[in-house]
Amino acid sequence: MKYKYVPLESVAIYVPGSKVSYPSSVLMCTIPAIVAGVKRIVMINPGYKGKQNAAVLYAARKCKIKEIYSIGGPSAIAAAAYGTKSIKPVNKIVGPGNSYVASAKKEVFGDIGIEAMTAGPSEVLVVCDNKSNPTWLASDLIAQAEHDSLAQCILISKDKNILNKTKNEIFKQLKDISRSSIAKKSLIMNGILIYEKSEKKIVEIINKVGPEHLELNIKNYKSLIPKIKNAGSICLGKYAVMAMTDYGVPGTNHVLPTNTTSKYSSGLSVSEFIKKISYINLSKKGIESLGPSVITLATNEGLDGHAKSIKKRLGEL
Repeated sequence: MKYKYVPLESVAIYVPGSKVSYPSSVLMCTIPAIVAGVKRIVMINPGYKGKQNAAVLYAARKCKIKEIYSIGGPSAIAAAAYGTKSIKPVNKIVGPGNSYVASAKKEVFGDIGIEAMTAGPSEVLVVCDNKSNPTWLASDLIAQAEHDSLAQCILISKDKNILNKTKNEIFKQLKDISRSSIAKKSLIMNGILIYEKSEKKIVEIINKVGPEHLELNIKNYKSLIPKIKNAGSICLGKYAVMAMTDYGVPGTNHVLPTNTTSKYSSGLSVSEFIKKISYINLSKKGIESLGPSVITLATNEGLDGHAKSIKKRLGEL
């Protein structure tokens, strides 16, 4: 028995764009597909006020994407999944999106493939200590919150003082960013400051949330690493910042599991665009050796047809 690894014939990459444009998402989704050998790559990207973002189009050109459709939301997912008069359906849809896009992808799953994880809305969980810089912590939370008003930002610490300082710093810094209204709504509706003295409980919270992005902005982060089982990506130490990983500069993909799906899935990679086909070759000696065991199982399950198809080859019928 052996496996043959075969690239998918066609995929659609969803690149958010109605509120903000992400040329980085074009690269994150397309490059693994190209490496896998996918021949037809379609880009779905909702324009902003009827126009496509130049940086997104440039990234698509660099990746040699020939099909680009200026559509978005659940209707775009349906179009790529089932086809329209002008769009041929694809085998799989990948890429980050808001909660509506994520829900739409779940609806079409089964008819076509999607990533093993839910990609969006964005999440970050930061663990800090009394040595952490509240100015940096606030900027990290705001950076995640500016993605989407539904983004989730959590800060956990054993030190109440650092939590209060960071909270005050957040409101100061919100005044200085262009997407302050979105970030503020996200932080008010979905932002959480957690005071927890027990390291064991902190680890339990992390593994229960299974955050897309996890920042261990603490001095002894090495003690936590073996205990963390659920996270999309983990930034280690005060200089490993989530904003860097969002652009793939350290070498990781920013299309990561959200909504607790890190409990069973990983970030987007080449393997998402490859399927494997099994090849089985049995000789006469092989079926004589293995056949009796299968006959026993088939008989036990009441599948006489299975047992007889093997018995005939063994000369028992």
